[in-house]
Amino acid sequence: MLAAPVLAACSGAALAHAGADLGAHHGSAFMAGFAHPFGGADHLLAMLAVGVWSALTLKGARRWAAPASFAAMLFIGALLGLSGLSMPGVEPVIAASLLALGLLLAARAALPAWGASMLAGGFAVFHGLAHGSELAAASSPPAGLAGMLIATALLHGAGLLIGSVLAGRQAWLPRAAGAVVAGFGLALLAA
Repeated sequence: MLAAPVLAACSGAALAHAGADLGAHHGSAFMAGFAHPFGGADHLLAMLAVGVWSALTLKGARRWAAPASFAAMLFIGALLGLSGLSMPGVEPVIAASLLALGLLLAARAALPAWGASMLAGGFAVFHGLAHGSELAAASSPPAGLAGMLIATALLHGAGLLIGSVLAGRQAWLPRAAGAVVAGFGLALLAA
């Protein structure tokens, strides 16, 4: 239950984007890509929030709808970033994704699986664009991308596990977690 705050405390505020040095401090492109989502609180909190929110509001196999959509669209966004596509406003949209996901989590707002998937996937494209531009500097961008996607799936899984544990607990815990994520997104927007 304390995994999310501990992981968040170990990461930088937004070191996963804009100027981050992907791979310079890691032994391989795969490991650099794998470590990348843990290196910035924005990516880390988004992954965990998608998982926790899904676990609290979707049932059965549909719990994986938003995390799977996020991972798939993150992949597409990263490929676009690797190809050199840049868009204005990527960082503000990433911050807005934290605000929105945090508010959805705090409210325990349930969307149909397709709606949760579209929302998560839409935000993921921007996360992917930001990460893809850094992956271009890796010694092996495909290996770095593979590492990033595996880490993303693990963080989603951790979020689903945390959400499953929180579902049986007092309602204030997920609401507080959502408020923290939303507050972080708001702080990034204000910066």
